[in-house]
Amino acid sequence: MRGRRPEGKREHGGRRVRVVLAAGLALLAVGGCTELPYYAQAVGGHLAIMRARVPIETLLADPATDPVLRGRLARVQEARRFALGELGLPDNGSYRAYVALDREAVTWNVYATPEFSLEPRRWCFPAVGCVAYRGYFAESAARAYASELAAQGWDVYVAPASAYSSLGWFEDPVLSTMLQRGELSTVGVLFHELAHQRVYVKGDTAFNESFATAVQRAGVRRWLQARGEAKRLAAYTRALERRTAFLALLRETRARLAAIYARGGAPARLRAQKRAVLEDLRERYRSLAGNWADHAGYDRWFQGPLNNARFVPVALYGDLVEDFLGLLERCGGDFRRFYAEVARIGRLPRAERPTALRRSACTAPTP
Repeated sequence: MRGRRPEGKREHGGRRVRVVLAAGLALLAVGGCTELPYYAQAVGGHLAIMRARVPIETLLADPATDPVLRGRLARVQEARRFALGELGLPDNGSYRAYVALDREAVTWNVYATPEFSLEPRRWCFPAVGCVAYRGYFAESAARAYASELAAQGWDVYVAPASAYSSLGWFEDPVLSTMLQRGELSTVGVLFHELAHQRVYVKGDTAFNESFATAVQRAGVRRWLQARGEAKRLAAYTRALERRTAFLALLRETRARLAAIYARGGAPARLRAQKRAVLEDLRERYRSLAGNWADHAGYDRWFQGPLNNARFVPVALYGDLVEDFLGLLERCGGDFRRFYAEVARIGRLPRAERPTALRRSACTAPTP
């Protein structure tokens, strides 16, 4: 559902619906008959959410609104104002309305890799370029498609998502799924999704997701600092340190797997080596998490069988985050200069972006 937002004056809702529906019909034509069900569920699922929106102001003013929900929505609106004023994120109609969903996720993303490769399969769409996942509004549909890929020999992984961005094509609402994991998670997701509306590079999932994750982390830290919540900031910092250690462990494992696949060999031997590396990962994680007495760690990530596809979202959302945070620091913590430099780097050829990200001195003026 990610596509570039139109430039210039914002269109009225009805006009925007017609534009997106026209784009959806074009996708249907391009995709062919076998893709009709996928595009139909994507357009239909998104429009169903748009029709269910209720203005947050209406809910806050209604005495019948659940007090817990009222408090959470009030905090979301506070975070939204902070995002606009302090983080330089877009000021539009997004996150002014609320949608209550009857499920634990808004979409389920399917990731896939070859059996002996960490390179993700990519799906290409006219509006957004190629992306390393395929999203479904129904879990059953996502798992059915994943089963089809698995039968063809792909490693697959299905992951739930609490939110997604339409990049300004629609006025994205706050979803009940965004409120499930506590205030800092909600605030972080809000910053993350608004960041996608600020800078989006067509066809480069890792660049886009790592950028938005960097904005999320830096934004939450600044949010806590502005509120003078030193204890929560310290706890958040500890959580990020644990995540850094976890990601380093996964990165080492990916490097070991990549070396095995590069050497090649008989499939049976490769499978045995792959299985040994993944079992070693479980053991090394148990040792690492044993030092986290006050936190369950990332136990849930290890539920179910491990395969190459499990590493795809970790890489997409994590590999470039520290590079983006380093760039923000070189920009003096000025988010607007940071966005300008990220946009400039995003216009470079894809292969040049990681190096430019690490080497940029952030000379971009504040837009």
